[in-house]
Amino acid sequence: MSPKSPLPPLSAHLGYWLRFVSNHVSYAFARKLADKDVTAAEWVVMHELYGERAVAPSSLAERLGLTRGAISKLADRLIQKKLISREDSASDLRAHTLTLTSAGTALVPILATLADENDAEFFGDMTAKERAALERVLKSLVARHGLKSIPMT
Repeated sequence: MSPKSPLPPLSAHLGYWLRFVSNHVSYAFARKLADKDVTAAEWVVMHELYGERAVAPSSLAERLGLTRGAISKLADRLIQKKLISREDSASDLRAHTLTLTSAGTALVPILATLADENDAEFFGDMTAKERAALERVLKSLVARHGLKSIPMT
């Protein structure tokens, strides 16, 4: 048996550090959302519906880079929580739209404040120049790799 060649430590990879920070930011936000009985994925759907009259699930799926099945499951959970409603189309019995309920509409700005607070906790110590540089690099990576789906966790 040949000796194993030494491996660089995980911390030698940029992906390690990106995931390290991302996990901590996401976990802290998930805890804040849990206090409002909402998941990060549900928050994204609610945010996308905010200010919209009625949105077809297929359109929502396309906007968020999710499958229709994933949107359907998220919608079912949000309907159960009375945060969105599903309306059947009068012209096409197979079609329906999703809308925020009044409770959902009232909750979205509260959740947006939690998102802002979470950002401030993790990135508030950065200078404006550092924050702009980080945002520029991340957006550049998104563009270069053609990333489309919105992060939900």
